[in-house]
Amino acid sequence: MSALATSRKPSATPQTGRDARLAARAGTFKGQTAGVAPGYVQGNLAILPANLAGDFLRFCQLNPKPCPLLAASAPGDFRLPTLADDLDIRTDLPRYRVFRNGKLVDEPTDIRAQWRGDLVAFVLGCSFSFEDALVEDGIELRHITCNATVPMYRTSIATAPAGPFHGPMVVSMRPMKPADAIRAIQITTRFPAVHGAPVHIGKPELIGIADLMKPDYGDPVPVNADEIPVFWACGVTPQSVVATVKPEFCITHYPGSMLVTDRRNSEFAIM
Repeated sequence: MSALATSRKPSATPQTGRDARLAARAGTFKGQTAGVAPGYVQGNLAILPANLAGDFLRFCQLNPKPCPLLAASAPGDFRLPTLADDLDIRTDLPRYRVFRNGKLVDEPTDIRAQWRGDLVAFVLGCSFSFEDALVEDGIELRHITCNATVPMYRTSIATAPAGPFHGPMVVSMRPMKPADAIRAIQITTRFPAVHGAPVHIGKPELIGIADLMKPDYGDPVPVNADEIPVFWACGVTPQSVVATVKPEFCITHYPGSMLVTDRRNSEFAIM
């Protein structure tokens, strides 16, 4: 586990989306959001210049598993009223990543200084939303048990290209006993707007993952002898695409540090 994993949550864990956003805005919450504000939808973030926004929107439409689009802003608008009335995308995530020409240049907790009038914010569905349903069913999530960020891996699974956007899918991994894995498939199939069912189970080498203990993002977690790794499409995929496309400017969430909205997970469940 990384050093960051030991002190990610504030002493009083936010219980609503608004609580989480206000804590991030005030600078008192700078960590990962797994287990924060139970029942509230969390989202991955990608912010791009308007001249790339149309192609990125198409990329999301062609790749709904890793990039399920929840909302998009108008150019220069830092608000997303369909997700929360008082949301400010520049301040309301615990941590961000800023890229220039595909290279990571900063990991701030506030992007007001980097904001521009041509930027479009995209919020994508996050697996943290379906995790509530897994926990409610009694399925252990190892990264929460370990107070870590879920491990994420670049894979050999190609995304469908749109304009300049192309690259490998990123997946998140949760180890489970086989019976729990079957139940997890049944549960997450009900949440297509937040990644849906797994894209792969077992044998990580078949999707280009050489070592589960060396994730590309997040923290490694133990996989017990009676467990198998279960892989879901991950909203960090746009960061992998950024590394391939190298746009002149881009902002994303820091892995594991999501936007917490006022929408409820139950709104996105197919019964």
